[in-house]
Amino acid sequence: MRIVVPFAAGGAREVLARTFYSELGAALGVTAIIDNRPGAGGAIGTASVAKAAPDGQTLIFAASSHNVTALLGANPPYDPIKDFAGVANIGAQSYVLMASAAVPAKTVAEFVEYARANPGKLNYASAGHGSSSHLAMAYFASLAGLDMMHIPFKSTADANNDVLAARSHAAIVPNVGAIPFAKDERIRLLGVTSAKRSAFLSGVPPVAESVPGYRFDSWFGLLAPARTPKPVIARINAAAAKLLRDPVILARLATQGVEPRPLSPEAFDRLIREDYDDMARVVKAVGRIE
Repeated sequence: MRIVVPFAAGGAREVLARTFYSELGAALGVTAIIDNRPGAGGAIGTASVAKAAPDGQTLIFAASSHNVTALLGANPPYDPIKDFAGVANIGAQSYVLMASAAVPAKTVAEFVEYARANPGKLNYASAGHGSSSHLAMAYFASLAGLDMMHIPFKSTADANNDVLAARSHAAIVPNVGAIPFAKDERIRLLGVTSAKRSAFLSGVPPVAESVPGYRFDSWFGLLAPARTPKPVIARINAAAAKLLRDPVILARLATQGVEPRPLSPEAFDRLIREDYDDMARVVKAVGRIE
């Protein structure tokens, strides 16, 4: 079994895939391998799976960027909904709005108030144009009615460092990138982007409590080419669901800031369709403020 990761080796997606891939293969009685196929923001590897034989032997380890890449592409080489079948949702990861301590705001509401009173004077860092951290912050700014300058970097670490140095005023980053700064006096963790509090940062309230309607998180899971037989999908789904009850696997996921969320294939398909609609609204919001 090949599990395609549509990004380069060593990235966060591959690290997460490696928390369970060998155990999944063993549970299915096959040898599972990670196949890195980077390029075009994940589109090359994703398209290769869309064209693969629908036999359950080629899967893609996907995330919400599966939909975003297609929405941002002028002519995407695959349809993120029609060309794939949901196999097993692994879990979800929230993001965190963090601000430099140089900004006089200790809550999301205070940050919004300060930014509105200083239009065009604040900036935010991201891991690059079109990245999840860019989209999450741009969507937040759009819903809150904020005028902020976008400063793109090459990685989340670079964005974090700029906020630490108070050169950038804020950033929204994956929770695993924010957790190390929970007690750092140079940064304030103002809100989580999920609809409810995160198990990893229970003391940080949801952004939505101050900006109604805001939500931005990422799902992770395995997809197969469309037309893969349902019994094949059901077998992989059952094996994955069993792994998500294994304390060893759960501990590995926790180190990546991922909360397990096993779903049936049908429920996972619904989640992907709903996420596509949500991300379409986010991309539209980003377009309005670029």
